[in-house]
Amino acid sequence: MRPAPTVSGPAIHFRNLTLGYERHPAVHHLEAEISAGSLVAVVGPNGAGKSTLLKGVAGELRPLEGHIRIESSRDHSPQRDRVASAYMPQRNELDSTFPITVFDMVAMGLWREIGAFRGLDRAGRGRVRAALDAVGLVGFESRPIGTLSGGQLQRARFARLILQDAPIILLDEPFAAIDARTVDDLAHLILRWHAEGRTVLTVLHDFGQVHRYFPTCLLLARELVAFGPTADVMTEPLLARARQLSEAFDEHAGTCSLPESA
Repeated sequence: MRPAPTVSGPAIHFRNLTLGYERHPAVHHLEAEISAGSLVAVVGPNGAGKSTLLKGVAGELRPLEGHIRIESSRDHSPQRDRVASAYMPQRNELDSTFPITVFDMVAMGLWREIGAFRGLDRAGRGRVRAALDAVGLVGFESRPIGTLSGGQLQRARFARLILQDAPIILLDEPFAAIDARTVDDLAHLILRWHAEGRTVLTVLHDFGQVHRYFPTCLLLARELVAFGPTADVMTEPLLARARQLSEAFDEHAGTCSLPESA
């Protein structure tokens, strides 16, 4: 990846944001701003709305109320349009039995750039090979993705993200059920993205990984519990508050509205 274009101020704005399914809220009345270039862990109890929030930012889920505003980059290069965000859902949302090679799967990261009907030229193939090299998968190009281990498959998915070259990167449980070496390698790739000025939101359950790699934390329990430096957010009183809110939430509650300010 090249360095991300500079965007000063917030990269993502949440304004009275309510997200949900079939009119039932999963995240409600979220007010927050994610600064450009932030490295943020999104944490909270099971069912707290973490994955839902990422789907909203990725544009896969429309708000029930309020809005999400994503600041566009200031890269006006005529060579290509930049996608605002690159989203990697949980691994269980990927069909690993689909008959596709590692090379072709990773090359899909160039889809927005080259379109559905243009083949890869020499430069494009070189970029795919460079992305595979960056994640330690040289020599795996011709392997069907169904033959990969869990860690190898995550490496391939990260290689695809490299080619998307987006200023905002959204990762949902990227370290789940993979070996420690792969976790360390991929975490250092995330840190490199952060050093390049990209904004990274990552859903995590492992608090050790949160403390080790993520300087900023957003604690969610259907609503915002806390947002700020990880050491200030990941405290037992705030985590207990998140658990309490999550346990008390009514799955079948209808949407609610904030009272109008006077």
